[in-house]
Amino acid sequence: MNRFLTARPPGTGLQNPAAKSPLARKLAAYVVLSDTELAILGEFEKRRRRFPLGQDLVYEGQGNQSAYILSEGWACSYKLLPNGSRQIVDFQIPGDFLGLRSVLLQTADHNVEPVTVIEASEITSEDLIEAFSATPRLATAILWATSRDEAMVVEHLVNLGRRDAAQRTVHCLLELGMRLRLVGIGTASGYACPLSQYLLADALGLSAVHVNRVLRQLREDGLLTFQKGKVEFLDLERLIGFADFDRTYLDHEGPILT
Repeated sequence: MNRFLTARPPGTGLQNPAAKSPLARKLAAYVVLSDTELAILGEFEKRRRRFPLGQDLVYEGQGNQSAYILSEGWACSYKLLPNGSRQIVDFQIPGDFLGLRSVLLQTADHNVEPVTVIEASEITSEDLIEAFSATPRLATAILWATSRDEAMVVEHLVNLGRRDAAQRTVHCLLELGMRLRLVGIGTASGYACPLSQYLLADALGLSAVHVNRVLRQLREDGLLTFQKGKVEFLDLERLIGFADFDRTYLDHEGPILT
């Protein structure tokens, strides 16, 4: 018998702690989650582990790799070039999957590294198949969430190819702010951010010196500050216009399935 089909009785969704988890908050943007679906997400959290800085969870070229759901802390996915430089593809925040493509493709095509000490729950392809068999609606929610992640990668390509240094920096920080608000972290005025200027540089295709210069100019222009681990939006509307930030690609306008 599928263990997810009897994971939780109906009518108790509001009392289920999984309803407040970052992943549940994220998926609720696409599907109104039932008690059964919340119970499955709770099952996903059972193999939860703590990972220190410097210990990659996923390695490029690795086979038979598990995926993870990030519960606490930040991580980044990146590609390492033969000359030792790296390109950060994206930053992961609570509620995001880590290495999901590694499970679906059987061979990891990137690395995943903690940016802070993190807590993440391990999931296997068998877990996903069993859960999706029990509730296709949950599979639909995860498909929409991963499609949004693909849309973000498209915007990151536009950032690197067509936006100038200041625009791509602002766009990146605005996007992170929107993602954090979706999972109940951060506000419209800003958020706690553990990223160093070196990490931002690797994500934005800039040098750390250039990132420092850009952030100083944005501060002097009264647009935003990024100091002592805190991003603060001083003029959100000007920032949105400056970076040509169109939030529709994040698809956070409310559940599509009720």
